[in-house]
Amino acid sequence: MPSAEATRWLTTQQQSAWRSYLRGSRLLEVALERDLLDSHGVQLSEYEILSMLSESPGRRMRMSALADLVVQSRSRITHTAKRLEKRAWVMREACLDDRRGVELVLTDDGMAALREMAVVHVEGVRRHLIEILSPEQFTALGDAMRAIQESEGYTPEEPEGA
Repeated sequence: MPSAEATRWLTTQQQSAWRSYLRGSRLLEVALERDLLDSHGVQLSEYEILSMLSESPGRRMRMSALADLVVQSRSRITHTAKRLEKRAWVMREACLDDRRGVELVLTDDGMAALREMAVVHVEGVRRHLIEILSPEQFTALGDAMRAIQESEGYTPEEPEGA
């Protein structure tokens, strides 16, 4: 672990940009989650899981792969799956190709609910992010986030159409 003397401290400009990123990203997530909670009583993380399942072949995905894709622990995915199962939006089934694994499957009711939620979510993304940034800033943001994902070795398989 580096010592305080050896640490390359952030410049004032870097510190300002870093803190803006932290606060801005948290505020964005809070705003998007508030939209979904107010309209459908779901958390952003629940919406993301439903969305990823909707884009997967057969609307199903191995729970461990889903956890990697949405950057959540397997334990958290399990808890979220329980909440979504109570609403009859998903069900857990043995993997088709490996009976030891478990897949989360989006039900028809879940797909119908997701279609309604997607309208709210996309409008929120536009209102809270896209319409605030210039097209160049939005493209740069995407490029920056992809660079971070790549540097962290984050390369989960995206569902078709993602």
